[in-house]
Amino acid sequence: ETFNVTSYDAVAFVIITLQTVAGVWINGFIVCVLCVSWVKKKIFNSNEKILLVLGCFRTGDLCISWAYVFLATIYPQHFYVPPIPQMFSATRIFCNSSNLWVSACLCVFYCIKIANFQHTFFTYLKAKIDRIVPWVFLVSVLLSLVMSILSYNIIYINNNSTTSTNLWKLSVRMEEHLSPTFFSIGFILMTAFMAAIFSAFLLLFSLWRHKHRMQTNSMRNLSMDAHIKAIKSILSFIFLYSISFIASSLSLVYAKKMGNLPMLFISVIQYSLAVVHSLILIFSNTEMEKTFLRTLLCVK
Repeated sequence: ETFNVTSYDAVAFVIITLQTVAGVWINGFIVCVLCVSWVKKKIFNSNEKILLVLGCFRTGDLCISWAYVFLATIYPQHFYVPPIPQMFSATRIFCNSSNLWVSACLCVFYCIKIANFQHTFFTYLKAKIDRIVPWVFLVSVLLSLVMSILSYNIIYINNNSTTSTNLWKLSVRMEEHLSPTFFSIGFILMTAFMAAIFSAFLLLFSLWRHKHRMQTNSMRNLSMDAHIKAIKSILSFIFLYSISFIASSLSLVYAKKMGNLPMLFISVIQYSLAVVHSLILIFSNTEMEKTFLRTLLCVK
């Protein structure tokens, strides 16, 4: 069958393809390095487990989004036939929600492991965190699955635009009986956001306090440089996670009211966390950074 790809669709497809290629390559690199390290050392700590799962979810999230845009652009007559769009959108929401939740888990893990607070509950978590991580993964996947199932019921196809190629044909039903569904989805997203931001600020406060003590004692050394680097990484994460959370919320709640260009912008911002934050994670790890730079030199 014939199809008509507009200039806007072509530009949107190119932008999302470039973002996907960069994100898949970066997160695939993290996954490969961790798997090779696991095979060599025969040891896999909790930090590496979280990074591995996060890299897998981010890779899946980017691939599903690219496949959605590709099929919607090239084969709209076949793609916009229920329940294919709803299933794709639900899968995207599952991967994106998992991405947000595992990112939050990573932030909570770093906070518990690195931050230094003299509190009984905090000390207990520090001792038990390695056993808690697998259960946190399970809860994250279950919550993302619940969010995916709920979102399936509120997505529909805008039949007025099925004759022309449009990347953003799917709309959101805003009926009153779906208010509990929106509330549940918003609560799940907000819980992940609050857990990540609260943990990030706690860790930031702990590192800043320790840095201030070292400055007071004139202890300008490598440890202090590492603290400054960690503080910058946390601030970057807070910024990226916040805009990704806002973009995810807007794409769900205001999808029906927004035009094509704002939706494209929101989509690019939404998935920037999977690209930029993964780069930050690579350059925050000395060994991974060296391997990454060597790989880039080999590619050149």
